Amino acid sequence: MPSDDVLSSDSAVSSDSAVSSVDAVPLIASVASDTSRPAAPAQRSAQRPPLAALLEAVLMVAERPIGVAELATGLGGSAREIERLLPELAEAYVRDGRGFRLRHVGAGWRFYTADECAPWVEDFVLAGQSARLSQAALETLAVVAYQQPVSRGRISAVRGVSADGVIRTLTARRLVEEVGNDPETGAILYGTTDYFLERMGLRSLEELPPLAPLLPGLDDLDDFVSP
Repeated sequence: MPSDDVLSSDSAVSSDSAVSSVDAVPLIASVASDTSRPAAPAQRSAQRPPLAALLEAVLMVAERPIGVAELATGLGGSAREIERLLPELAEAYVRDGRGFRLRHVGAGWRFYTADECAPWVEDFVLAGQSARLSQAALETLAVVAYQQPVSRGRISAVRGVSADGVIRTLTARRLVEEVGNDPETGAILYGTTDYFLERMGLRSLEELPPLAPLLPGLDDLDDFVSP
């Protein structure tokens, strides 16, 4: 965004500039009176769009879920009114068959691609690129998600291979983070982040699918625990 100080005296006229000091005066006056500059606060207040439109505009450019309190503070609106409008907007997008959805995930609200449009969006964005996370990274992420807080040693024991490199990758991608130390061993413990919830489209870890149906039956258990 450009600075409010559109032109300083140094940038307007310099010794090697082709613009003379006489020509610079009307030039600066012209720039200063440019109607494209943002309106004054009083003017903006008079021209204020509906709160629903402001919510759409802000959430459209948000890079993370935005909470109701932050929206109310930033837009100068009522938190109660915003709490009412957000679900209404979300329902309207579904009802109108729009290609995006407004979802409450993690600590706030954000726009996401509609599920039915996701395959086409994926093809367009990825264009044949490989998956962002390897199979090893996905397996490690699953262990952290379901057993957190968990140490690297425990992750390695579950997967049967060292997890050091994968943990570094997941940490760098903001999917897992250090959440403390084991009181007995002092080992660093890891857990998932709010960004993980955001990427998974979850409000909390309680919305993770139950793990029991994915586990082997008792008859098959020996195949998994035997060396």
